[in-house]
Amino acid sequence: MLELRPNCESCDKDLPNGGPVTAYICTFECTFCSDCTDTVHKGICPNCGGDLVIRPTRPEALLEKFPPSTKRVLKK
Repeated sequence: MLELRPNCESCDKDLPNGGPVTAYICTFECTFCSDCTDTVHKGICPNCGGDLVIRPTRPEALLEKFPPSTKRVLKK
């Protein structure tokens, strides 16, 4: 199951499921906001080099069964 991380790995912006800021992920589930994806990383994951694609949202039933992570990703 896809891990829904609660923040952007670059700027620490909150990324809730279906929130106002579009979240992007790569193959290894690195998570970034749309601003960082478009301007800083140019659509390429800085961690693994994979393409960043829009992170899917989860329906409410799946959120109950598989809640989003509460562990924030810290900047390196």
